Amino acid sequence: MSVQTTEYTVSEIRSPASFITSRVFIYGALVFWALICLFPIYWTITTSFKSAVDVTQGHLIPFVDFQPDWKGWRSLGLSPDSIFQTSTVRDEFFKRFMNSVITSVGASSLAIVIGSLAAYGLTRYRYKFAWFKNEDISFFFLSQLILPPVVLALPFLVLYREVGLLDTRIGLVLLYTLMVLPIVIWIMRDQFNSIPVELEEAALVDGLSIWGAFFRIVMPIALPGMVAAFILAMVLCWNEYFFAALLTSTDAKTIPVMVASQTGSQGINWWSMAALATAAIAPLAVIGIALERYLIMGMTAGAVK
Repeated sequence: MSVQTTEYTVSEIRSPASFITSRVFIYGALVFWALICLFPIYWTITTSFKSAVDVTQGHLIPFVDFQPDWKGWRSLGLSPDSIFQTSTVRDEFFKRFMNSVITSVGASSLAIVIGSLAAYGLTRYRYKFAWFKNEDISFFFLSQLILPPVVLALPFLVLYREVGLLDTRIGLVLLYTLMVLPIVIWIMRDQFNSIPVELEEAALVDGLSIWGAFFRIVMPIALPGMVAAFILAMVLCWNEYFFAALLTSTDAKTIPVMVASQTGSQGINWWSMAALATAAIAPLAVIGIALERYLIMGMTAGAVK
């Protein structure tokens, strides 16, 4: 009489207790990492409501370690008791804020237009310049990010002085466009690669032109990727400091330059710097939350086909 044995395909059956323990560990680690990532933002916001003593003593919890005060916002003319009063600092802040908005939105929009067309061409047509093919051209664009900005400082300074673009918004827009264009091309390249070519071929058979297929078929599908690339490009342009400090003096200075200038005879005015930083990151946070759906869809495009 023979005895038959049954082999299970699973090596171990996890008990409910071990499952719950693993879940608690995973979510606990995620919460811990989220707190680490969000702490600098928390510190910046709370510092804008601290006095000098609270900053130096490292008080962290409002109403427990320190009593919140509008000192940082009052120094910018943005506190409730000074918002309706005349303030040269507030006027200066709004001027720098608009400079950042114009240069960031302008450069990001221009980079999206140029980068989308370049990425579409690299995914739909075959090019060859000497030994350069499509893959080499794509890598050439990305390789521009390897070059340190300080290497380009003197050439751009001399060039902008000769063509009259020093301390101008248009000068920053053109420079920022060149800075974020490689990233936009690579994001949109992956986005267009995830779109089947058969959709465009069907549109051409139905009578659409190449441009008609691009605008009516490809662009609506690639819109999440464009939004993601736009947000990333805008963040990079908004936070750029080196060239903004180098190529501007009075008229075209941006928010990062103004934040870095919050120093006085007694040292760094941390409360004013924190208030400026909070006002600077608030628009990006609002845009990111409002366009979160497009951002996730665009960044994950092409991951699953």
